[in-house]
Amino acid sequence: MWQRLRAALGRLRAGGPAPGPVPAGMERAVVRCVPAEPKLSLRLVLPDGSTRHMQRDQAEPLGRALARLAATAAKGRAKAAKKSKKARAEPGEEAAAAGGEAAAVPAVRLFSRDGLAVAEEVPNAAAWQDGAVLQVGEARYRVERNPPAVTELRLPRSLLAGFPVCPKVSAEFAAPRHCVFRWYRQRRPADGEGGGGDAAWVEEAAGTERVFTPCNALVGLRLKLRCTPGDGERRYGQPCEVESSGPVEAGPGACTFDSRHLYTRKVCGHGSVRTVSYNILADTYAQTEFSRTVLYPYCAPYALEIDYRQNLLKKELAGYSADLICLQEVDKSVFVDSLAPALDAFGLEGLFKIKEKQHEGLATFYRRDKFSLLSQHDIAFSEALLSDPLHKELCDKLAEYPTVREKVLQRSSVLQVSVLQSATDPSKKICVANTHLYWHPKGGNIRLIQIAVALSHLKHVACDLHPSIPVIFCGDFNSTPSSGTYSFISSGGIAEDHEDWVSNGEEERCNMPLTHPFKLQSACGEPAYTNYVGGFHGCLDYIFIDKTALEVEQVIPLPSHEEVTTHQALPSVSHPSDHIALICDLKWK
Repeated sequence: MWQRLRAALGRLRAGGPAPGPVPAGMERAVVRCVPAEPKLSLRLVLPDGSTRHMQRDQAEPLGRALARLAATAAKGRAKAAKKSKKARAEPGEEAAAAGGEAAAVPAVRLFSRDGLAVAEEVPNAAAWQDGAVLQVGEARYRVERNPPAVTELRLPRSLLAGFPVCPKVSAEFAAPRHCVFRWYRQRRPADGEGGGGDAAWVEEAAGTERVFTPCNALVGLRLKLRCTPGDGERRYGQPCEVESSGPVEAGPGACTFDSRHLYTRKVCGHGSVRTVSYNILADTYAQTEFSRTVLYPYCAPYALEIDYRQNLLKKELAGYSADLICLQEVDKSVFVDSLAPALDAFGLEGLFKIKEKQHEGLATFYRRDKFSLLSQHDIAFSEALLSDPLHKELCDKLAEYPTVREKVLQRSSVLQVSVLQSATDPSKKICVANTHLYWHPKGGNIRLIQIAVALSHLKHVACDLHPSIPVIFCGDFNSTPSSGTYSFISSGGIAEDHEDWVSNGEEERCNMPLTHPFKLQSACGEPAYTNYVGGFHGCLDYIFIDKTALEVEQVIPLPSHEEVTTHQALPSVSHPSDHIALICDLKWK
């Protein structure tokens, strides 16, 4: 069979004419060819109406691929002919129809964009070029090599009027910023049937961006999104559509962050860096019976649902127009499916560091047109303490207190460290650190060890690897301004007789003096509280900055006490977390 097909293909190449002008409506032959993969794929609809999806070795000669395609097309023709004969034949003639000759092998040729036949010895990877023309019998196909394609398009399950709808868009050979978006709303009976298009949907005139904010008039109606993937070369692939699973619902009214957005409507200038630190309350902690009945009994159950809280959170974060965002208690699935796609649409690139043996961790986002990522230096405290020579002296000291040592090593806390470079002034670099320290009220001694490891690691990054770059250190430190941890960070040292060394009683005493070389200050001062729940309120979150290199331009005011306590405490129907975001504008000195 192969020899006959090869001979036929040879004759066709030798004497067959090149195809004429390519019609605008020509069928597509889609080729996916990625250098890192051994095979390429070819997908097209044959003249008999059947779809064929072939996979061939990239190094294979083109002639073999064309021969295989010819054989496949011949089988399709034979099946179609047999079916047609059976349909026309009398009952007694079916056997004769079934015994007819096989359909002839169609001519299959591939022509380059300039109309020349491609030699059969050419490897598949080089033969199937964008714009080439494939001829199968009388049918012709325009080859589209690696066309833009949507691989995933998803809408959030919860849609609120007045809150941005940020779809998850994953694409191959495309970028969301080059895609074309069209938003539609469900048609009401009063709309009538005019306007053409899909009778069930009406296009939203304002819905041409990746992010769409439904107005109150859309409450009760479902949404549909059509995404046409595109790339930087103005190539566009097949559109993909997705419909919302439910209708747009009414929003909660005024939120705690609305007044803060008045200060952050615009991205600050290139000489400034707007920084946010925020513990967003992991869903893995919010969705427990203990949380509903003990921690947050005052919060309406629906307001603890992740889809509802994500609506609030995305609107809140987008409205801050930040350059840097450091988040704690970020569920891995929330980062991948919700936050990263949403903030990407607003120009922010996201990095994630999961806690050891946990489902949540830390996320750092930076504005792409202001910064580029130079390097990452994330660590887990327990692992670094044991294995990194930087911490050998501290580890040796800790060995004298085995009970405390064991507790430190059991903790899953991590430190996320990113070195960024200014996009407009490459001489300006910054070290952004993000952490979430041990939570227990009596764990002051554990937190001192963790922060000592963190500051020693930051010294290595910001002094040894990247000499003299300023540090921004964000996080939920689970430490009030009166704590040893806060004092140690702010003053540069902690005495061996500080009371926090016995925070959990004499049996867990671990006295040791500690120092660090940084000059750090809390950029947002010492608010009355950054965490407000039914049984506790206090300041636990900070943005520490290198005061020798950075200064504070403005601190965005926190919500008023009246706003925080409108629904008794946090979280609530108008606030997505039990913490409050810290926001400040910084600039280089």
